[in-house]
Amino acid sequence: MRNISSVLGRLAKTVSVGMMLFFAVTMAHAQDVKEGETLFKSKCTTCHSVTRNMVGPALAGMSERHSEEWLISWIHNSQALIASGDETAVQLFNDWNKLVMTSFTDLSDDQIRSIIAYVEAEEAKAAEGGGDAGAGGAGAAQSDDANTLMILGLVAIVVLAVVVIVVLNRVIRTLEKVIANNQAAIDAAQAENEEFEENRFGKFARAFVRNKKLVGFAVLMLVAFLGVWGWNTMWNVGVHTGYQPVQPIKFSHQIHAGVNQIECQYCHGGAYKSKNASIPSANVCMNCHNTVTAADHYDGETSPEIAKIYRALDYDPATREYGDNPKPIEWVRIHNLPDFAYFNHSQHVSVAGVECQTCHGPIETMEEVYQYSPLTMKWCVDCHKTTEVDANNEYYDQLIEAHEKLKKGEKMTAAMIGGLECGKCHY
Repeated sequence: MRNISSVLGRLAKTVSVGMMLFFAVTMAHAQDVKEGETLFKSKCTTCHSVTRNMVGPALAGMSERHSEEWLISWIHNSQALIASGDETAVQLFNDWNKLVMTSFTDLSDDQIRSIIAYVEAEEAKAAEGGGDAGAGGAGAAQSDDANTLMILGLVAIVVLAVVVIVVLNRVIRTLEKVIANNQAAIDAAQAENEEFEENRFGKFARAFVRNKKLVGFAVLMLVAFLGVWGWNTMWNVGVHTGYQPVQPIKFSHQIHAGVNQIECQYCHGGAYKSKNASIPSANVCMNCHNTVTAADHYDGETSPEIAKIYRALDYDPATREYGDNPKPIEWVRIHNLPDFAYFNHSQHVSVAGVECQTCHGPIETMEEVYQYSPLTMKWCVDCHKTTEVDANNEYYDQLIEAHEKLKKGEKMTAAMIGGLECGKCHY
């Protein structure tokens, strides 16, 4: 039994080795044919086909007509073989109109054998299936297979699409039913709530209308509310507290009156001698800003706001000369009394000694000026009721002198008590 087992083991090893050798030889041959196909398509198809004549003769049967050694010499260098006087080479050269075949000295002998093996394989395929194997037989078969696979693939895609569409349609119908049911439930709930609210509101309205005292009180409260609202609205007509328009130049009172402590009358010179405080001219600004340009805050360039003053005056800071085309600065007025109200700045500033901040607020802290006080009649009357009069000034001296003359019976005229002041008649 042991001998039989050993014999069977050796036999199995022998068979396996033989099969391995067989597959190795087969794979090597297949590799040669594959290599030959590649070389044939890159080197030979321009002039040759396996089964039909082209520029050169058909290659089918060349292994039968010529020896392998001759074919290798011919493919390597046909002209050298012709020059050696080989009769077969000379005859073939003459039969094909003395067309010179390209020399393939770069191919090795094994590569040429691979080409010959490929030609023999294609010759066998052509004998079995007909047609030009080297030119299109295998390609046609492969093309048919590819077309078949493509058609099958398209059919499969169409079938899959139909299945997906059917499934999606069923899902959509199901979702539509669910949505419809939910919407119906929501609508029913909303209708029920609306009906409940309507019934509750209706009951309350009917009860409210039946209660005459409650209706009367509600009407009274409505009239009172409308009266208060109308009074406040009418009372504040023309009151512009907090009004803060945008000015053409961003002039900062905080910097000028606050940081630099410039007196208000330096710019508004009319406040102590005239009815109006007056808007300063651009020339007043140039008293300082012909040299002060704030360039240290703008990388050596003149401040954009100061440059607006220069443009208004047609002033060239480089030459320090004025041009002939100045334009006024269009300041936007902030404090504006009605035409029927008369207010004299000098009477308040010079005579009464009222500070600017009393009416205009903390002007020295305002980056941009706004109307601080309401400027209503009530506001003025309240101020007059609380402000004490300082009789130690020339204005009241004249009144006392006029009063003394009246006591003595001397003649008095309106001119003697200020009747010639323009502001008495002209606002």
